[in-house]
Amino acid sequence: MDILMVEDRVAAIGPELATPAFSAHPTELEADGRLAIPGLIDQHVHIAGGGGEGGPVYRTPEIRASDLARAGITTVVGVLGTDGVTRSVQGLLATARRLWSEHLRAYVYTGAYEVPTRTVTDTPRSDLILIDLVVGVGEVAVSDQRGSHPSARQLAELGGEARVGGLLGGKAGVLHVHVGDGPGGLDPLERVVASADVPIDTLVPTHLNRSQRLVDQAIHWARAGGWVDFTSGIRPDRHDRWAVSAHEAWLRARAAGVPMTRVSFSSDAQGSAPVFDAAGHLAGVGIGRAETLLEEVLALVHLGVPWPDALGPATTVPAAILHLGGVGRVQPGGPADVVVLDSEHVWHLVSRGHVLVREGTPRPVSPFLSGVG
Repeated sequence: MDILMVEDRVAAIGPELATPAFSAHPTELEADGRLAIPGLIDQHVHIAGGGGEGGPVYRTPEIRASDLARAGITTVVGVLGTDGVTRSVQGLLATARRLWSEHLRAYVYTGAYEVPTRTVTDTPRSDLILIDLVVGVGEVAVSDQRGSHPSARQLAELGGEARVGGLLGGKAGVLHVHVGDGPGGLDPLERVVASADVPIDTLVPTHLNRSQRLVDQAIHWARAGGWVDFTSGIRPDRHDRWAVSAHEAWLRARAAGVPMTRVSFSSDAQGSAPVFDAAGHLAGVGIGRAETLLEEVLALVHLGVPWPDALGPATTVPAAILHLGGVGRVQPGGPADVVVLDSEHVWHLVSRGHVLVREGTPRPVSPFLSGVG
């Protein structure tokens, strides 16, 4: 098939499509039998940098548009994380606007780990209503030594802020919750649902593949109607033998009868991955990679999962969580966000109708002049 894109939309899909007469200088990308998929959606990226748990030297850098494009990601949601003091929601917004100018789709959550959380205006609700790129509140931390240990009432109040702000602002209005490796796991969110009138699908817990125990809790949560987000950058290794890879957690959830329309992946790219010793002291820090999102999708494909199902956690499911309409699908009338894969690598990438990767090479989009200064 040919895919015809006009401006920022897919105009038609079919065999041997003709170039429209009004297009004097069309751009043609030869796919040569390769696979075309939707641009991936990554709903948890430290776009303005993260980290800092070991001091300023451990602050991770801002993400580049080329890093996301190489990873097949055309839509991203930025988070602050642990540091809501030297980093800000204002800085997060500035980075998101930079990514928009570089032809990606970029949104943010207002807030950081702590409660009361960080905002631009006086409340999270106002941020959602008044600021175009704010789609939810988060990432607020529970079951983590780095969080502020919010009560069920405080979490319920934040959930209410997120939901009402979303309703009044025409947004998703979710509360995006970082779940640490503490013994409580998802218990703080279970208490919110049990004690307050916060709809379960307002709460979007992430990092739920830290351990098999947490995966089991996630399965129970999803069966009750909740969203479940597994982190593609969390994998078992010599520093973390308890972790479960995102694709393995997805397979276990499917085997347990979870509706797979409730399960998503996100990368946690540019976030720090601190390693603590038995006494709770920092032993070292890694950094999250955007590429892990596509890697976990491909891992499902290698295990025999059909492409549409394997792509769901990184396309249609996060689009449903974030109320992004046609994003996450390649269809006539839909967004011109298309990735062409060469085996397991991004060969071409079109985002919002702009070619960001051609034949495996990212195209420069920087506004800065080289050789000046």
